[in-house]
Amino acid sequence: MNEIKKNIEKIKQQIDQACHAVVINNQDSRASSNYRQDSVTLLAVSKTKPASAVEQAYLAGQRDFGENYLQEAVEKIAQLSHLPEISWHFIGPIQSNKTKQIAKNFTWVHSVDRAKVAIRLNAHLNEYLSEINQPHNCQDISLNICLQVNISEESSKSGIMASELFSLAEVVDNCDKLTLRGLMAIPEKNTGLASYEKMQHLFKKLQAQYPTVDTLSMGMSNDLSIAIAHGSTMVRVGSAIFGERN
Repeated sequence: MNEIKKNIEKIKQQIDQACHAVVINNQDSRASSNYRQDSVTLLAVSKTKPASAVEQAYLAGQRDFGENYLQEAVEKIAQLSHLPEISWHFIGPIQSNKTKQIAKNFTWVHSVDRAKVAIRLNAHLNEYLSEINQPHNCQDISLNICLQVNISEESSKSGIMASELFSLAEVVDNCDKLTLRGLMAIPEKNTGLASYEKMQHLFKKLQAQYPTVDTLSMGMSNDLSIAIAHGSTMVRVGSAIFGERN
């Protein structure tokens, strides 16, 4: 068994333990249902890692991969186009000049924090569908969108303020080729549970308003259990799977 496969299995065990703790502690409404490991998606953050490492993870059963750097990601996506079930998530900051390539190459975008970016992603996906002769009304072709919330209000991080969330959600919901799936956040380290609790509250409010919302992308290797205890449905793990970044 290769090292990447071992690491994935270890992380999935941690996810399973965290999910089990939610049920035991009855901290979430999902505790009354079958809230288990498969309720939480592992997003393998593969930035700076070669395509060969991504393929090893894929062969070990991993399907969702997160990339921050667009040019590097596009090269890997092309190299790994033979993997039929792979799903690519863009999780980095988005400049306007990146939206065309993101719309063309990714299935998920976690870092939408401006109406302009959402509108450009939608327009570029429609353009791309025209180029490949796909009908614009093809319902199964869309970008899954998470809105990035700067929940700790840190000047060094991207993301909208909580007060801006619902106006941006409305913009995304009105875009014909974007599907609003939920929220993404990176809570500040060592600040207690307040940020996680706020994100859980915002997520539930958004879910109540939009039926497509089912994803709270929150938590990395150092706060995975805390994030899951506060409703996270997707955790982003990189070095614990692939080793330290190059």
